[in-house]
Amino acid sequence: MDRPLLPEFVSGLSELAPRYRAILSDVWGVVHNGHAAFPPAVEALAAYRERGGVVVLITNGPRPSWSIKLQLDRLGVVPAAYDAVVSSGDLAVAMLATMPGAKVHHIGPERDFVVYRDLDVRLTGADEADIVCCTGLDNEYTEMPADYDQRLQAMRARDLPFLCANPDIWVEMGDRMIPCAGALAERYSGMGGRTTILGKPHPEIYALALARIDEAAGEAVPRGDILAIGDGAHTDVRGANRTGMPVLFITGGVHAGEYDDDPERIRGFLARSEVRADAMMPRLLW
Repeated sequence: MDRPLLPEFVSGLSELAPRYRAILSDVWGVVHNGHAAFPPAVEALAAYRERGGVVVLITNGPRPSWSIKLQLDRLGVVPAAYDAVVSSGDLAVAMLATMPGAKVHHIGPERDFVVYRDLDVRLTGADEADIVCCTGLDNEYTEMPADYDQRLQAMRARDLPFLCANPDIWVEMGDRMIPCAGALAERYSGMGGRTTILGKPHPEIYALALARIDEAAGEAVPRGDILAIGDGAHTDVRGANRTGMPVLFITGGVHAGEYDDDPERIRGFLARSEVRADAMMPRLLW
């Protein structure tokens, strides 16, 4: 891999905005924390759009984008802040749509059942399922990934394919960190299970997001003219690196405890993670 860039802190998005025609922004950890929006981040994206830029939100949220938009409304992320939303849930819906009549075992909270709306699938127990679809832990507040090992081993014994609709391992929920579907996918894969992971940093979600940017812009936008914004080194930053987009790394998100906003420690963290960023700031603001 090329030598990692040594990003410098910037005071706000306004420093970078004139260089880019579009923004591809992460959602959870950048725009909200699961409980409420970050008003300065919402205002920054709205200000960028007011000046003619395109903003597409890209999220590993396991629900379809129409459902994510409803959540954004509830949390206070106004529609003026973005042109479109692309989610890993969109990819899960598309994949399951290719399996008419499939018996699906769901792992995750009931709120994620919207994934199956209008699909020709039947939800079943693991003992009769054709495939497992994991959107998260059943209760991310009271459970940990290791609690699922026995269930996962039983699924592995049946050689069930495991569809992970959220690659995130942990996310920020208010003032705490909670485990996500990616943590279970990691354990299942470690057991030798067949695992398909949808979302960042994988190319399918970026192809969909770039198409949404081009639609909003009315023409193809070169990747170098799109600024990716995210707080996840292994999802947001790595995915943007692979796709050829410059990166604004939000340091106050999921990895904040790794470096406490010390510039040299942040650069060391990025180097160890084998990712590159062009700029960084603690929280997104204009």
